[in-house]
Amino acid sequence: MTHPVYLANVAICLAFGGALLLAWQRDRSQAFLRMVGLAFLLHAALPPAYQLMTDGGVPALRTAGLVTLVAVALLSAGLIAMGVGHLADRPFTRRRQRLGTAVLAVIGLGLLPLGAPFALAMPALLNLLVGAAAAAWLWGRGGAERISGLLLVLLALNQFQIFFFGDAVIERQSLAGALLRMGIGLALLHAAGRRSAEASLQARERFTRLTEHSHQGVAVVRGERLLYANPAMLRIYGLNSLDEVHTLWREATMPEAERSAGRERHRQLIAGELERASWSGQRFRFDGTPIRLRFSAWRIDWDGAPAEQVVISDETAQHDATTALLHQATHDELTGLPNRSALLARLRELCANGTGFALLLLDVDRFKLFNEAHGHPVGDDVLRALAARLAGTLGGLAETMRLGEDEFALLAAADDSERSAREVAQRVQGLLAQPLALPGHEFFLDASIGVALHPANGRGAEALLRAANAAMHEAKHVPGTSLQFAEERFERGSGATLLAEQALRAGLKNEEFSLVYQPKVEIRSAARPPVLVGFEALVRWDRPGIGRIGPLQFVPAAERTGQIRELGKLILELACLQIERWRAEYGHAVPVAVNVSPLQLLDPGFTDDVLQAMRRHGVPPTLLSLEITESVAVTHMEQARGRIALLRSHGIEVALDDFGTGFSSLNMLRSLPLRTVKIDRSLVEPLPAADATAVVKAICDLAVTLDLDVIAEGVETPAQSEAVRAAGCSVMQGYLYARPLAPAEAARWLDRADDAGSAAFRLRG
Repeated sequence: MTHPVYLANVAICLAFGGALLLAWQRDRSQAFLRMVGLAFLLHAALPPAYQLMTDGGVPALRTAGLVTLVAVALLSAGLIAMGVGHLADRPFTRRRQRLGTAVLAVIGLGLLPLGAPFALAMPALLNLLVGAAAAAWLWGRGGAERISGLLLVLLALNQFQIFFFGDAVIERQSLAGALLRMGIGLALLHAAGRRSAEASLQARERFTRLTEHSHQGVAVVRGERLLYANPAMLRIYGLNSLDEVHTLWREATMPEAERSAGRERHRQLIAGELERASWSGQRFRFDGTPIRLRFSAWRIDWDGAPAEQVVISDETAQHDATTALLHQATHDELTGLPNRSALLARLRELCANGTGFALLLLDVDRFKLFNEAHGHPVGDDVLRALAARLAGTLGGLAETMRLGEDEFALLAAADDSERSAREVAQRVQGLLAQPLALPGHEFFLDASIGVALHPANGRGAEALLRAANAAMHEAKHVPGTSLQFAEERFERGSGATLLAEQALRAGLKNEEFSLVYQPKVEIRSAARPPVLVGFEALVRWDRPGIGRIGPLQFVPAAERTGQIRELGKLILELACLQIERWRAEYGHAVPVAVNVSPLQLLDPGFTDDVLQAMRRHGVPPTLLSLEITESVAVTHMEQARGRIALLRSHGIEVALDDFGTGFSSLNMLRSLPLRTVKIDRSLVEPLPAADATAVVKAICDLAVTLDLDVIAEGVETPAQSEAVRAAGCSVMQGYLYARPLAPAEAARWLDRADDAGSAAFRLRG
C-alpha cells in the first residue's frame, strides 16, 4: 500500500503528533497535548499494520499485522481517552489508568480470535465511546474544545467504513481520517494556545494583585529602563507614578561607586549565569534623600523578553534605629562624646595596628564641690562646656572621649607618642588656665592627667587603661593641674591597694585580726621604778601569704570600703574579751585604750557598739578608754563634742591622740570633754633638745591648767624619758619600756605588777 493517500495519512499523523508534543514541551501543565500527540504518533503505524494484515502472503505476517493493528488501535484509544479527560479537567487517577489498561488488554486478547473485521470494529466502537464522552464533556467549553470533541466522534465513525464496506473504501477512509486528525490537531493546538494565554493572563493578574497590595517594593527592570513598579516601590523612591521617571533608574537612585557592579549583576541574571541575587545598601529617593534598602532579584519573562524582577524591602527605619542604638551604646549621653566602650574599641584597634600612640586620662579635681555648691544641673553644664572646649581645642591632635562622671580620655596617635602627649597636655593646661564661662557663672578648673604610652606602658587596651589610671591618681598628689607619665610602681601600688581591699573582707570573715598591747608606765622619779598604769591595744592583721602587718597598711582601706565599723567592733570585742580574761585570772586589770577611727566616732551607732561589748564581757567603764585623732576633732567639732560627752556620761574616758601634729588649738582642748592628751612621738623624738623640751613643757603646763592628764608616746631613750618627766609628764609609752606585747607577755607584766603589791616593779635589762 504505497498510495499517496496512505503516505499523506502517515505524514499528517507524524507531523501533528510531533507538533502536539512540542507544544506540551513549552507548557507541561497541558497534559492532554502529550496524550493526544502520542496517540497520533501511534496512528502513523496503522496503515503499515493494515497493509501487512491484508497483503501479507505468510499467515504469520498477517497475524503480526492484526496484532499490531489491534494493539495500536486500543492503545491510541486509551491515550485519547486520558487526553480528553485532562482537556475536560477530569484527569484519570492512577487507579483508573491501571484499570483501563487491564480492560484494554482483555479486549485485545478477546478480539484476536474473531478475525480482522471484528478486531477492527471493537477499537472503532471504543473510539466512538471516547468521542461521545469527549463531545459531552467539552460541549460547554470553548469552541476549539467543542470542535475537537465532534471531530473525535467523526473519526470514530470513519473507522466503521471498513467494517461495513470492506477494502473498497480504504482510500476514502484513510483520506477522511487524515483530514479529521488534521482538524483535531489544529483544534487542540488552538485550545492549548488559548489556555496558555488565559493562564498567562491569570498569572499576570495574580502578580498584579499581589504586588499592588504588597508592602514590599516590586520592580521589573530591563537594561537601564524601569518597566514596572508597584505602589510600594513608587512610595519608597518618592514617586507618584512610573511616568515621573524621566531619567535612567540606576543613575538616579544608586551611588556612583555601585553602578558598575549593578550593571554586571543585571547582565548575569538576564543571561542566566546567576539564578538569584540578594544585596543591600544605601540608595537615594528621586529627591536625593538617602534610604537603606535590601534587594532580592531573579530573571523573569516580561512581554516576551527576559527581564529582572526586583523585590525591595525598605529597612531605613530599622537601620536608623540600629544606628541610634549603636551611637547610644558608644557615646556619652550628656556630652555626645565617645564613651568608655568606644575608647576600648579604639584602643584595641590601635594596639592591633602596632602604631605608637598616647592615652591621657584627665580627671577634674574636686568636681564634687560643683554639684554640692551649685547643684547637678550646673555640674552637668560644666561637663558639657569642658567637653566642647576640649574637643574644639585639641581638634585633630587628639580624640576626646568621656569615661563617666568627671573623667575624660584623650587619645593621640603619633609615632613620637611622648612628644605628642606633652603637646596635648600643654594645650589642656593652657585651656584650663582660662575661666570656663557659663550663664551666670565663671569657673576655674584643675585636672589631674595620667599618661600611658603604647607600647612602652602596655600592649593591650586594658593594660594601658590601668597604667594611665594609676598615673592619674599619682598626679592628684600634686596641687593644681598636673601631669604624670605612667610608671610601673604606680600600677603596683594601685594593684596592692585593690588586693588589700579585697583581702580585708575575707580577713574579717576568717578572724585574721588580733591585738597586741603596749604598756603605759608612770615614772614618778628617776630613782623609783616605773609603775604599770595601762595598755594601748594595737590591732595587727595576720594576712595570708604576707604575714603580720600594722594598721597603717589596712585601716585606710577599711575606711574607703566602709568596713571600718565592722573592724572597729571586732577590735572592741577583742579588747573587752582580753580584759575579761585578765580579771578572771588575776582578779584585776589595768585600763586598756582602744584607737578609734574618725568614721567610727561619727557613726551614730558607735556608742551602742562600745556599751554592748562592755556589757557582754562585764567590763567596767574604768577599764576601757578610747583614743581619737586631732583631725576628727577639728573637722567635725560639734559632732565630736556630742559623741565624747555621751561616752563620758557612761563613764568612758576619751584621749586625744597624736597631739601637736597638725591642727592643735587651745580652743579645741577647751571645748572637747577630754580626759587625756597624748603628746605625739614627733615632739618627743628631738628631746632633750632645749626647744623641743620647751614645746613639751608648754603642753604639760596647758594640760595642768585644763585639768587634763598627759601621756608621752614614742619614748625610746633614757634621756628622752628624763626630759619628758622634767617637763611635767610622768606617764610614758615607748620602746624604752616595752614593744607591743602578745596577750601572754602582757599578762606577765600584769602578774609581776600584782606580785609587787604596789603595782610597781623594776624593769629588767
